[in-house]
Amino acid sequence: MRAIEITQPGTPEVLKLCERPMPVAKTGEVVIKVHVAGVNRPDVFQRKGAYAPPPGASDLPGLEVAGEIVDGDLDYSTFDIGDHVCALVQGGGYAEYCVAPIEQVLPVPKGWSMLEAASIPENYFTVWSNVFDRAGLHGDETLLVQGGSSGIGVTAIQLASAMGHRVFATAGSADKIAACEKLGAERGINYKTEDFVEVVKSLTGDRGVDVILDMVGGDYVPREMACLADDGRIALIATLGGTKATVDLGQLLFRRLSITGTTLRPRSKEFKGAIAQQLLKRVWPLMAERKLKPVIHQVFPLEQAAQAHALMEESSHIGKIMLQVL
Repeated sequence: MRAIEITQPGTPEVLKLCERPMPVAKTGEVVIKVHVAGVNRPDVFQRKGAYAPPPGASDLPGLEVAGEIVDGDLDYSTFDIGDHVCALVQGGGYAEYCVAPIEQVLPVPKGWSMLEAASIPENYFTVWSNVFDRAGLHGDETLLVQGGSSGIGVTAIQLASAMGHRVFATAGSADKIAACEKLGAERGINYKTEDFVEVVKSLTGDRGVDVILDMVGGDYVPREMACLADDGRIALIATLGGTKATVDLGQLLFRRLSITGTTLRPRSKEFKGAIAQQLLKRVWPLMAERKLKPVIHQVFPLEQAAQAHALMEESSHIGKIMLQVL
């Protein structure tokens, strides 16, 4: 099969088209003929040598795919050969065929294309796990999304908004701000020209927000604590702004604040399977009704994976960057 491999840690040019043996499904796995694969920030980190695949996972990049099941262990599943599915995988998505644990496979939502479905798994698994499970966003609570125009950001805005929450989002340009607001953010905040702490406090009557989805870390953390409501929670999923932060533990104690962090890729298939079932129950109906929509910035053919990575590193995109495989 054709695949994209990382020939050595480095710039996007180290991504090269190659020939690899077809993957073979083990017990509890299926082989998917990949139509489309998503490009995500962890793929960039892996390409640079900063995010190694978990033991036993493919060394090929790619954490989400959509395609059709062509082989595998289907005895105790609801799937059949030929079913159109999307899946979260531990690696190997940049290829014509990919193996996925059956627990992490979901049907293509009703009315969605393969391209649209491939944009779902990494972002929706991540957002659901962090915003709704770990941070516990519920009731009439409010959410601030840092990096609202990213793949994760557009997912968090839409999902929280569809569930009735007030959502605010930061982004770095007028176009990105407009996109965030069109997707459901009550107010987009330009982090280059505005102080998100002041804006959030103003919009919430000085109360602050209940949950912050943070992909930045670094010196954002103390500022985020300042714009949290009492009992507020920060869900940290990346550290694009650095891994070190100065935290006022007095605030943490007296205002009952929480900071939680996690990476999804190393978690067990059982953990991810539980998220998949929540998505199927709570989110898939919203997708079928088109209350949630894919936001796809650009599609590249598989052999142009390097160009796709270069675009992601420019951070000029709004939504998802995809690789067309079939």
